Amino acid sequence: MKFLTTLGTFLTSIVFLNACGSNLTAQSAIESDVCLNESYDEKIERLGITNEKYLSTASKRALAWPDRNNNWYGQFRVRDLKGDFAYEKGVTRRDPSSVLYEDGLYHTWYSRSVGPSKGFTDNFDDKTWPWDYTDVWHATSKDGITWKEHKAAVERGKAGEFDDRSVFTPEVFKHEDTYYLVYQTVKSPYIQRVKNQVGISSSSSPWGPWKKHPEPILSPADNGQWLGDDPHNRFSVINKGDFDSHKVHDPYLTFFNGKFHLYYKGEQMGWEITFGGREIRHGVATSDSPFGPFTKSPFNPISNSGHEVAIWHYDGGIGSLITTDGPERNTVQWAKDGVNFEILANIKSAPHAMGLLRKNDNSKQPFKIFDWGLTHKYQNKDYQYIQRFDGSQPKRSKTSATYKLKCAD
Repeated sequence: MKFLTTLGTFLTSIVFLNACGSNLTAQSAIESDVCLNESYDEKIERLGITNEKYLSTASKRALAWPDRNNNWYGQFRVRDLKGDFAYEKGVTRRDPSSVLYEDGLYHTWYSRSVGPSKGFTDNFDDKTWPWDYTDVWHATSKDGITWKEHKAAVERGKAGEFDDRSVFTPEVFKHEDTYYLVYQTVKSPYIQRVKNQVGISSSSSPWGPWKKHPEPILSPADNGQWLGDDPHNRFSVINKGDFDSHKVHDPYLTFFNGKFHLYYKGEQMGWEITFGGREIRHGVATSDSPFGPFTKSPFNPISNSGHEVAIWHYDGGIGSLITTDGPERNTVQWAKDGVNFEILANIKSAPHAMGLLRKNDNSKQPFKIFDWGLTHKYQNKDYQYIQRFDGSQPKRSKTSATYKLKCAD
């Protein structure tokens, strides 16, 4: 049994799913075993281990998995939308924000640009990526299926300003009677070594007008050092610096535990490919005001995996869907304090750049936040368009019911 203790300490972040338990809160699922009365022999039987005297490394990992419920396990269906969110050649619409329901309409904001991309060239005026030369636009829908595009909510700044090249990947947040848009910004020239920032605009209505805050509210860490002066080489460094020494991306603003929390994706100078893929991690910064100054958490990074930030309120804490990059990608995680995240489940085929329906925050039904929302699809390397996702959970099998009864004995 000694190996169980050792492995349990080492593998606390292993993805786990089992059939025991049904209606536990996130806190109780983390702080206690669901099947406290399951014996070692019962666990051997449930895991289908042929001979406990000959345990493979995989079986030892399985025996070390915490016993937690499967309330967060589910899958997704993605489909095309109608109206202005149908694919349009020559136009990119991507990175939809959360969806707000206001006055009988669903609202979302997103990155919009036109024309093909050329990548990084010697001509710094060329459009590099689909999210280059973008503005943040606004669209509404009565049914979540057919969408009408209105106009740009936040446009690029004037020449020389911190956001003069591009504003993109927006997220929306309503606090009291004010709406806030946070988004990534890039200042010209857009080169591989450019260090983007996060900007914010506010309005008393989802229709605007949006007042742009004159300064960025978050910037990359001021450390790390490039090797040489080639603007097209982002991987040659003398030292890498903090996890967010190069970029701060995908901002998400919320109010939690008496402070404004700004969650974001960090990219490190000279990031590498590891056994989990790209080195991408998330961080959080807090402030007494949505306009800052924001103080980055001393616990950063708060994830060791992830890409686009998908955050929601649940059971008095913060939920996070980690996708795309890193050894813990495609997992649902939760933190009572909004910082120390634990894995709750593996998630199947999670959509990219999820825009969650905000009225499902704080639900006591775990998977409710994934009922439906928005995502984007690459039609090709130049053009993307916005789609809808719908989440569902599989029905529990008779076998699951049998083990739930056993756990309750």
